[in-house]
Amino acid sequence: MGKIRLIDVTMRDGTHSMGYDISPQKMAAIAAGLEDAGIDTIEVGHGVGIGGSSINYGMLTSPDTDYYSAVAKALKRAKTDALVIPGICILDEVDAAIDCGVKTIRVAGHVSEMDCTEQYIRYCRKKPGLEVMGFMMMSHMSDIDNIVLQSKRLESYGVDAVYVTDSAGAMLPEEVKKKISAMREAISLPIGFHGHNNMGLAVGNSLAAIEAGATCIDAALCGMGAASGNTQLEVLAAVLKKAGHETGVELFKVMDLADNVLRPIMTHPQFIDNAALMIGYAGTYGAFYFHAKEVGEKYDVDPREILLELGRRGAVGGQDDMILEVGVQLAEAKKLARQAAK
Repeated sequence: MGKIRLIDVTMRDGTHSMGYDISPQKMAAIAAGLEDAGIDTIEVGHGVGIGGSSINYGMLTSPDTDYYSAVAKALKRAKTDALVIPGICILDEVDAAIDCGVKTIRVAGHVSEMDCTEQYIRYCRKKPGLEVMGFMMMSHMSDIDNIVLQSKRLESYGVDAVYVTDSAGAMLPEEVKKKISAMREAISLPIGFHGHNNMGLAVGNSLAAIEAGATCIDAALCGMGAASGNTQLEVLAAVLKKAGHETGVELFKVMDLADNVLRPIMTHPQFIDNAALMIGYAGTYGAFYFHAKEVGEKYDVDPREILLELGRRGAVGGQDDMILEVGVQLAEAKKLARQAAK
């Protein structure tokens, strides 16, 4: 069995569950602990990537660049990684992150629109020594033919790896296998998988991805992330070790880091509540979790109904205003139904 590269996203995707309330110093300390445990690439910053700290998406306690600098200075061998979503950040902000020590950039786009990433990928490819990956978000919304088409497109742009991203935790293991197997036949690049745990399948889907040929897997300490969170790093490390896969990760160290350092500062324990489960079932973007709950409470609407309707409409990241629209419409329909029943 070849080595499986585990990329940690605790201090990027996990910031969603903390309300983005974490200091650069604490982020750097956790990153240093991950490096000591054997993780070679650590993604940090705002949950929606470079430039995400804003009124729209939530404010970090310090500027983006403070986090990248603090983490890069704390690491001796591991790479500092940052996410880029075109339209949220501008190229000058990418340059600033690189100047602060970021060594890996993952350029993300909706799986049907990866052509929107071309400018950013080609721009980053010109930076000496920078690793660049393509990140196909909401991959559960795409059929296999389009997955293959977009993978080839990313390969032609010059990425170093291509990721299937189950942003809603909506995929089943057989679907993961089929999509990654098709990619494995179509492209020669390393393939990665990023899973969420809304239906309790993040670890199982990661194993399915590996069986189909993926060699890069994302995970987070304590499973920290939006809604019910990401693939749980310490659990995945144990499962892969038991299955005979080499990861270079020291199991006791990641377990201790999760329990003794991260868990005490978590503000939102990761578990599958009804809203998180509905995100997976409906195939709705994971970052809608808190907003759907807030709108549901404000308008006395079950957040599950909001998320289910968003799934029917095919809502994706960036369409957060649709959550309010759906909530208001459902509240009005509920009011009319009550009046008709009188």
